[in-house]
Amino acid sequence: MTPTTNAQQKNAVAKDQLIEGYVQEEIEERPNVEIPPQYEFYKVPRRFGSIPVDELPLGCDKDEQYYKVYPRVSLPFQRVERISFGHREPEPNRLLWGDNLHVMRMLPSNSVDLIYIDPPFFSGRNYNMIFGDQNEVRSFTDIWEGGMPGYLIWLNARLLEMKRLLKRTGSILVHVDYHAGHYVKIELDKIFGYERFQNELIWFYKGGGSSPKRFSRKHDVIFWYTKTDEWTFNLDDVRVPYSDEILSRPPSSYRHHHYKGSPKAVVDGWTLNPKGKRPDDVLEIPIVNPEARERIGYPTQKPERLLEHIILACSKPNDVVADFFCGGGTTAAVAQRLGRRWIACDMSRIAVAITADRILKGADQSFRNSERTTKIRSSQTSLSNVPDMSLEYWGTYEVPSLVRLSDEEFRHFIITAYDGRVATGEDLIHGYKNGVPLHVGSASQDATITKDDVIEFARAIVTRKGKHHGEILAWAFTPSAQKAADELAAQQAIAVDFVTLSLVPIESDKFSEHVRKHKEYANLLRFVVPPEVRLTYKRLGPLAYSFDISESVPLNPGGKIANVQWDFDHKTQFESTRGYAFVRGAENTPVLTASYEFPKAGKTKIACRVQDDLGGEKTHVAEIEVR
Repeated sequence: MTPTTNAQQKNAVAKDQLIEGYVQEEIEERPNVEIPPQYEFYKVPRRFGSIPVDELPLGCDKDEQYYKVYPRVSLPFQRVERISFGHREPEPNRLLWGDNLHVMRMLPSNSVDLIYIDPPFFSGRNYNMIFGDQNEVRSFTDIWEGGMPGYLIWLNARLLEMKRLLKRTGSILVHVDYHAGHYVKIELDKIFGYERFQNELIWFYKGGGSSPKRFSRKHDVIFWYTKTDEWTFNLDDVRVPYSDEILSRPPSSYRHHHYKGSPKAVVDGWTLNPKGKRPDDVLEIPIVNPEARERIGYPTQKPERLLEHIILACSKPNDVVADFFCGGGTTAAVAQRLGRRWIACDMSRIAVAITADRILKGADQSFRNSERTTKIRSSQTSLSNVPDMSLEYWGTYEVPSLVRLSDEEFRHFIITAYDGRVATGEDLIHGYKNGVPLHVGSASQDATITKDDVIEFARAIVTRKGKHHGEILAWAFTPSAQKAADELAAQQAIAVDFVTLSLVPIESDKFSEHVRKHKEYANLLRFVVPPEVRLTYKRLGPLAYSFDISESVPLNPGGKIANVQWDFDHKTQFESTRGYAFVRGAENTPVLTASYEFPKAGKTKIACRVQDDLGGEKTHVAEIEVR
C-alpha cells in the first residue's frame, strides 16, 4: 500500500484534527522539576574547612532552574505533513524539527516511558557537526564556547526537561564516551538521584580507532537512570545465549536443582534457562558495517541491535519511546518495528529528512513482508501495527505549508507565533497581544492588506472595543494601506476617532521581536522557502546515467544547498534509493551529483529531494526514458 499524505486525506479529516497541528499545546507555564537531596558523600568533611559544596546541577538556579540561562519561548508547532500508513490513531508518532530544549518545553509532563539520547560528545565540533545545517553550526558553537562547564550546563537544561517528561515508571539512558562521561555521571546523579542509577552499560565494539601510544578505545558508556523506584525491565526479552563452553559440557557435569517446583540444570553456577542467560552490562555489538542495509552514511550512526536491546529491556509494546538527538532515526525506526510509539527530534533539517525517509522505508518493508503472506496489495489494505507519522517544525516555518492553510488556521498559527492569544467570535479582531487587538491577513501571499482593510479594522477597534491602538499582521501591505495608517497616526480625518495602527509584516524583525529580545535566540523564529531545483542528467552507457543538481539555487538569504536524496524508482511517495540518502565528499562536503544503473530500459520516474542549510526543502520529479 502506498502511504498517503495529509493533503490527500484533507477532506476525510475532521476540522479539529487539522487545526491540532498548528496550535500551541497547553502545559504548565514554568514547571519546577524536583532536584533530589544529595547524599552525604557529596559534602565536604569539616576538616577541609568551609569549602562551598555544589548541591544543584551545574548552572541550575534554586528558583529559576534553567529558565534564567535559557528563557522560555512559546511558539507553535507547524504540522507540515501527516503521513498515513492506514492506521489513523488520534495521536500519530511525532518527528519534530527544532531546538530540543524548546521543543521539550512544549510537550506535556509525564508523557514518555523511555528516553534514549546520544547527545553530541565533548570530543570536538568537527566530529559532531555531521549534517552541515546552520542550526547545527550555531548550536555546536554555543556548546563549546564555555568549555566543559558550558557543555554540562547546555546538557543539564535538557536532562531536567527529560526528567519532567518521563512517566513515574520511566527510564532514561544517556549515551556518552570517555571525553565527558564521568562528568555527565555526576550531573545525572544530581538530577535524578544517586539511588536512581541502575546500570552503566558498556557498548563494546571491535571496530573503531586504535593508537600505537595507548590502549585501543573500543567502547562507549550508557548511563541508565529511572525516575522513581518502579520501572520496566523485561529480563526474558533480552536474555542472551549461553557460551559454547557452557553448552558443550557433558550431561554428567550438570547438577539439577528445583526452582519453584521446576527442575533446572546448573553448570558451574549457571542456571540453564531455556531462554538464555541473564544479560550483563557489557554489550558486544559491532558498529554499523559500511555495507549494511541500515547504513545511512554518517560516522556516528548507532547500530539497530544496540537500540533493540535497550528498547526491549526498558519498555513495553505501545509505550512511548523518545529520542531528542535522533540523528538518522535509529531509535524511531527500531521503536516502530518493535511496536512502540515514538517521538523523535533533531535540530538538523537534514537529519529529520533522513529519519522520515527511513521510517517510510521501514513501514513499506513491513507491508511487503505482510504482502508475501496475504498475497494482497490494494489501497484498502492497512498496516494495522503502524500508526501515522506527523512531521512538525518548531521555530523555523515552511511558507508553502502555511499558505495552504485555511484563513482560520492561518490566523490561529500567526497569532500564536506572535505571542498573542486568539479571539473567538470576532469578525475583524482575530486576537490580542498585551491587550492590543490584532488583525491577521489572508494565508495567501497574493492577498495584500489594502487601505480599506486598515480603515475597517480601525473602525472596529474604536467602535466595538474602545481601543485606540491595534496591529495588523500580514505577508504584505499596499502603499495605500501604509499611507492610511500614517494618516491615522497623524490624526487626519478618516471618519474615525484618532487611532494608531502598526502594520507588521510576518517576515519582519518586528514580528519576531518577542523572541529576538533574547539575543541568543535571534534565529529561533524564521520563515523559509524551498530552493529552486535545477536537474540535469546524461546517459553514460546502456542503462547507466549521471544526475546533477549542483546548479540549484537556495532562495533563503545566505543559504546554500546542503544535501540531496535520490529516488531512482519513484512512485507516489518519495523513498530514497539505498546509499543515496546522505552522501558526503572530502571534508564532509555535500555531493550533489549521482550515478545510477537502472535494472531495465523504458520510461521511469526519478526524484531528488534537495535541502538547503537553512531548512528549505523541495522534491523535484522527472520522467526519463532509460535506454
